[in-house]
Amino acid sequence: MKLKAKFPSAASGPFYSVLRARVNKHFTENRISPNANSGMWVKTIVFLSSYVSLYLVILLLPLNLVSLASLTILLGMTAAFVGFNICHDAIHGSFSKSKKVNHLLSFLFNLLGASPYVWNITHNVVHHTYTNIAGHDEDIEVAPGLIRISDSDELKSFHKYQQWYAFPLYGLASLSWVLRKDYKKFFQASVGAHANKHPKIEYFNLFFFKAIYYFLFLALPIILMDIAWYHVIVGFVILHLSQGFTMGLVFQLAHVVEGTEFPVPDLAGNMQESWAEHQMATTANFATDCKFAAFFLGGLNRQIEHHLFPKICHIHYGSISKIVKSTALEYGIVYHENKTFPLALQSHFNMLKKMGRK
Repeated sequence: MKLKAKFPSAASGPFYSVLRARVNKHFTENRISPNANSGMWVKTIVFLSSYVSLYLVILLLPLNLVSLASLTILLGMTAAFVGFNICHDAIHGSFSKSKKVNHLLSFLFNLLGASPYVWNITHNVVHHTYTNIAGHDEDIEVAPGLIRISDSDELKSFHKYQQWYAFPLYGLASLSWVLRKDYKKFFQASVGAHANKHPKIEYFNLFFFKAIYYFLFLALPIILMDIAWYHVIVGFVILHLSQGFTMGLVFQLAHVVEGTEFPVPDLAGNMQESWAEHQMATTANFATDCKFAAFFLGGLNRQIEHHLFPKICHIHYGSISKIVKSTALEYGIVYHENKTFPLALQSHFNMLKKMGRK
């Protein structure tokens, strides 16, 4: 198992303690719960009803193949939005103060083809602790060997083209997730430096809920739909290409853009910066003034606020972002931000191009 990276004590700098006090004061003085509000519940109803409705329309109505393909693409994007807006917060425990509500909404992740239990390990425990640290944060390993995003990765001759072929590869992320990634991560001895020790019930849950997903999105369509079985297989691939591209691109724009760092620990496993400052160095916001992005991306366009306060529901990120940004600037800490989606996309493209060369 890898040597765990260790961060200096939070006492090494007052930034995070001051920031937390200011954010807590914001919620207390305004008598606001840090969990879901009415707007968040509206989003939940909108995305869930859209997901179910699209699934049933595709499954039950006699549509031509072009219409089916178009709706399947939309279903894949909606699946990503359900993950962004509902499951992500629920698995972090930030959607509701009730553990039962969070657990219930976390269950929906299974209906997107992914395991909430495995995601909690790879994302909540590992990624949020060791963000952008090679060998620890396996979330940054998108197509390992094919895409180079840090100096720790071996440079190969074909990487000089990666700014062009990386984007289609992002589309494979969801397909890999539903067919391979969860099993691989679950049965690894460790994820990064985190040792895997699973309760027995999780072995059953992994295979049981995967089987339910395969039945709903492969077997049932083959049984009920008046199309050839291979059209169902093609539709399944289209669904996950759409879902994967949406998820993969949002994640990359938050961590793999110009300015974000990929620090490495020393030989003893020690990091130079405190955990909070590390999050600021490795994370970026994008499209922060776009209401469309705020609604659809579940606060993941405000990744800085999410990484610093994962227990706060994303519906509040806009209001606390001013506090985070002003406090960071006050303490001389960089606040990475691409104001628009095209700027973030260009920055990611530039980053890929740079890392594909010596």
